[in-house]
Amino acid sequence: MTAVDPILVEIVEGTLASVEKEVETAIARTARSPMIRDAHDFRAGIHDIRLRKLTGRSYSALVQPVVRDFPPETMNPGDVFFHNDVYLSEGGIGHLPDLCVTVPVFHRGEVVAFVQAFGHHDDIGGSVPGSMPSHARSVFEEGLMVPPIRLWERGVPNEAALRIMTRNSRMPDSLAGDLDAECSACLMGARRLAELFDRYGRTEVERCFDAIIDKTTETFRRELLSKIPEGTYVWEDYAEHDGVDEPRLHAQRITLTRVDDRLVIDFTGTSPQAKGPINHAGDYADGVFLKKWLAPILRNLADTPERMAELDVNEGVVPLIEMRFPEKGTLLTPIFPAPTNARTFVILRLLGVLAGVLAKATNGRMPADQETIRYTGVYGEDGGGVPYLMREVLGGGSGGRWYADGEDTIHVVPDSRNIPVEFAEARWPFRVERLGLAVDSGGPGLFRGGLGYDKHIRMLRDASYMSIADRSILSCWGVNGGRAGRPFTVSVAGQEMEGLVDDHPVRAGEVIRVRTTGGGGWGSPYERDPERVAADVRDGKVSVEGARTDYGVVFEEGAGPEGGRVDVPATAALRARLAEEPVSFFDRGPGYPRLADGRTHAEVDER
Repeated sequence: MTAVDPILVEIVEGTLASVEKEVETAIARTARSPMIRDAHDFRAGIHDIRLRKLTGRSYSALVQPVVRDFPPETMNPGDVFFHNDVYLSEGGIGHLPDLCVTVPVFHRGEVVAFVQAFGHHDDIGGSVPGSMPSHARSVFEEGLMVPPIRLWERGVPNEAALRIMTRNSRMPDSLAGDLDAECSACLMGARRLAELFDRYGRTEVERCFDAIIDKTTETFRRELLSKIPEGTYVWEDYAEHDGVDEPRLHAQRITLTRVDDRLVIDFTGTSPQAKGPINHAGDYADGVFLKKWLAPILRNLADTPERMAELDVNEGVVPLIEMRFPEKGTLLTPIFPAPTNARTFVILRLLGVLAGVLAKATNGRMPADQETIRYTGVYGEDGGGVPYLMREVLGGGSGGRWYADGEDTIHVVPDSRNIPVEFAEARWPFRVERLGLAVDSGGPGLFRGGLGYDKHIRMLRDASYMSIADRSILSCWGVNGGRAGRPFTVSVAGQEMEGLVDDHPVRAGEVIRVRTTGGGGWGSPYERDPERVAADVRDGKVSVEGARTDYGVVFEEGAGPEGGRVDVPATAALRARLAEEPVSFFDRGPGYPRLADGRTHAEVDER
């Protein structure tokens, strides 16, 4: 076989990225719901006929369930397929509000690729507004389940199916508008991609697909996996509550083995499935969704941050990873109809578990922990008596790194964002009185953890508050001597809330105060340059008291709330005393002993 033209590979790769971006832009400009249009909690993806993800984002849903139920030879131009059934999605859909549309791409009468979009929608039914009941014991409480269906046939929408879905939603107009936007955008993307095949021919384009994926495989093998010493490493972390049982440690464990040029990830030791909705159905299609979900963590092993940013994660990572799941009935292998709407507690934690086990393997050359998704919101009726739902996916601070501080108020989902204050106040009956950084929330370290949000919302009408959030007891862990960040906290009219809340009443005039998680710190905080600590105090990221207690930095007498000149002798003396305290490689924070019978560290924390 002759070598593929490298210039054509670049053209094809650029076209794929362009089509994906065009699809996402079309959805963002035409969708109706704030979650899709403004928070941008959706993704597009392009897959080839072999069901391989071609574009460079870290994850998307899967085409496998569509092809399983509708073989390509039965598809027609203009068809749109739809599904959101967690247990029939082959692991690509985590909870029912994530609705997925898939459009086949045709060339000379044959299916040659797929364009897909999935996103978090406002409401798909279930027992509470937003379709994420925090105390659910069954998936039947979480909303309408739709296995793969043909939603459009030859360009004609299935009005009966659409009517059933909108009838089950509390926000039918938003749902209908979002689905129309997603279907239309994917159909447009399919036309764009078909033009690529028409221009260069199927054989050449598919050879370029192979080259794009092979490049990722070889790059990850050569530049990243080679940095992991051969051997076996074990670590675990925990979700803290499931909404049904009392808070306890729900373990997610990874045993990582590097064997030659591949990784074996074994989840044996993961806790039994929870009664509440924190389960994730990950053990389908050989765990292919989780492979692509976890693989971006490996990029932290790149030689430089600049190189890390250049590395794409497509299907090329899949041959490098073997996943071994425990028997059915665990957090990662739940048995239908176990609830799953808060499965972010598990799949986000798995990112941290892989980072932690790699930190053990590489002497700490991984970031500290972060927890950058939680759902908070209010619902009620506006001044005209019309029901509304405001649900926001607030970010948090990322972990400190071996070369830099963590980032403030980020979101782990690419391009997602908080809802703009101006838009929120114009649409819903509340006023945002503060949106800033949560002082002292970042874990202390040589490189400090990023800060979380501090948001104050004053309600103008009676409403109900809801939350789906973890890390309200446990903290984002620090590593290599770094300290844990501050956990998630919410208060309503001064009353502290738990992380999982469905319908706490909020009266007009009362204030909801939300502080999201800070990332863990990296390295000893007593090795951080005191002048950098002083700069953090001036910037409002660290308080004067936090500088003293967390970093051992003392300011000269008379310093105000913004600090002042560092008292060098006093700082040196205080740091010398503080440095005598024992330091662990991992710091899980003060909440861990509460759930671990007083233990400050887990057995797997030992190196």
